[in-house]
Amino acid sequence: MTMSVCVPLLSMSMSEGKIVEWHVADGAQVEAGQPLYSIETEKTVVDIEAPASGTVQHKVPEGGTVPVGEEVALIV
Repeated sequence: MTMSVCVPLLSMSMSEGKIVEWHVADGAQVEAGQPLYSIETEKTVVDIEAPASGTVQHKVPEGGTVPVGEEVALIV
């Protein structure tokens, strides 16, 4: 089953975030709960955990800025 990973709403004023680092390489295996990427908001940098186990497919490169709700990766 494929799981979509989207930018979460981390504060009421957040409209977008910047992917500052992928902690799991594209094509690598990830376990549920493992830090997947770090996102920078207007106030802080937050580590986002993988919602499922599987193979990661990045959809946004490091440094990319994406709106809340946008898909940044797939876990297959």
